[in-house]
Amino acid sequence: MAAARHRIEVATLTGGSAPDPPRVAWRKQMRQRVLDAARDLTCEAGWDQVSLSAVAARAEVSRPSVYKEFGNRAGLGRALVVRETRQFLTGVADALYPGVPDSHACLQVAILYVLREADSQPLIRAVITAARNGSDSLLPYLTARADPIFDAGQSLVQGWLATRYPHQHTESLEIAADVIVRMTISHLILPADEQHLTARRLATAALKLLQ
Repeated sequence: MAAARHRIEVATLTGGSAPDPPRVAWRKQMRQRVLDAARDLTCEAGWDQVSLSAVAARAEVSRPSVYKEFGNRAGLGRALVVRETRQFLTGVADALYPGVPDSHACLQVAILYVLREADSQPLIRAVITAARNGSDSLLPYLTARADPIFDAGQSLVQGWLATRYPHQHTESLEIAADVIVRMTISHLILPADEQHLTARRLATAALKLLQ
């Protein structure tokens, strides 16, 4: 039940599922085409080389339509990263709520899922690879504290910690969740060891804060 609840919470980032009027349906379809085009171009050449004109041409929509939907290039980049990383939150929720009583094992699996997904998802892999070379400007959308991805990830982890450590103060849970998310992202950018070892060590270090 908990995993299903958190999947619903993640899904609310995209809005409801009621049928849309034709104009709204077209706009959503156009938005997805633009984001698909931005993703493909980023994977091919890196975000630094992506322009709104190129995205509009690839998506076969007008440049003004792209501006109207996303505001500017930064708005497009933010929307792209939000969409592509949303599945991380769904996968993390599934890993955190399997009904396994061992908190360390659940957290380790969740962290390992994120590390492995970063390697398997083309866009995230492209962003991280470019960031390691110091050239990609999509990275802030993955790491900024004010970003909804970071906040949603921290909220998910904090909610899970609250179910496992119900007697802990909210502040302690928030700190632990913050550490888990930040350390995981840090190891995405600068891996220090094999992924399964990293996941185990991060889980151990984070949970020690609650002991």
